[in-house]
Amino acid sequence: MNFQYNKTALQELEKQLKTRVRALPTIKNKEAALRVEVKRAKNEAMELEKLLNQKLAEYEKFIRIWGEFDKSLLEVKQLELSSKKVAGVKIPQLENIIFETREFSLFNQPQWFLAGIDILKELTTQTIGREVMHRKSELLYQARKKTTQKVNLYEKVQIPGYRDAIRKIKRFLEDEENLSKSSQKIVKNRQQEQEELV
Repeated sequence: MNFQYNKTALQELEKQLKTRVRALPTIKNKEAALRVEVKRAKNEAMELEKLLNQKLAEYEKFIRIWGEFDKSLLEVKQLELSSKKVAGVKIPQLENIIFETREFSLFNQPQWFLAGIDILKELTTQTIGREVMHRKSELLYQARKKTTQKVNLYEKVQIPGYRDAIRKIKRFLEDEENLSKSSQKIVKNRQQEQEELV
């Protein structure tokens, strides 16, 4: 840390130190909140993953007939996402998925196609929900990581650095003041000695 040995630099460093000391508890609270949210988001993502895998396993027995299914009958037309702030971090929220179903003839297709469309909608909804949750988890993790770095920077580098610099400047200024007083005494004593000689 570069600084000058004067009162202006001392005041500036004291101001910076005060700002960081005051901000540290808030940053620590944010980090703790983010830590909890990251854990919650990871658990939710794992739960969604488990549910999706269960659904896929349920429908796996019908794998041969899915080969007949025309996947172009269903299309995701629009994802409606919103954002929500969690511990100061904007995260995506899945609001709605708008599907478009292409018309088809029930006479020319197997009867189960209607159920197949519903199953496909359900699986698609769960897959997109899982992806949004993974993104949420990732954003929260990155924010927590940055906040932890900031806490460490303040606690282990900046606050001790400012305190050390302030101590050095104070010592320097005290030494300078003592030297000034000593030199003033010496000058005063010499003047008195010369006055006595005259």
